[in-house]
Amino acid sequence: MTYYLGVDPGKSGGFALLDSVGQVLHTTKMLDTEAEIVEWLVEIQHRWGSYQGARISGMLERAASSPQMGVRSAFTFGRNYGTLRTALTAALIPFDTVHPSKWQRALGCLSRGDKNVTKRRAAELFPSVTMTHAIADACLIAEYCRRVHTIGASAP
Repeated sequence: MTYYLGVDPGKSGGFALLDSVGQVLHTTKMLDTEAEIVEWLVEIQHRWGSYQGARISGMLERAASSPQMGVRSAFTFGRNYGTLRTALTAALIPFDTVHPSKWQRALGCLSRGDKNVTKRRAAELFPSVTMTHAIADACLIAEYCRRVHTIGASAP
């Protein structure tokens, strides 16, 4: 059995774990500290991954600072992105990165910065989940990961 983890980096992002048929198993908004992130990912790996003889494949949204960011926020954003990469590695969760426009195009929800577009699409694909802005993109990134690994959608 393989599970699929989507990670939407940034302070307003989150995590989502799907099973092999696309059912949402667990979500959480972005955690506050590096220790909480590592602890959560290790718990996910323990609960659904290697401990159960299963595999988790992750997909992390590729992040970059933008010219609109100030120096301090760009530094913080980069530090948080590095924390996520390190935490996934420490939890022994293999992952790829994907540009936002790539997964959005594949799932029919090019947002052009409007988070409501991706929230609506996530609510369509996962009607049993109470969708929030914090987890919507993570759910969609996890679904993109699942499709890449199971039905041959274009690779990251």
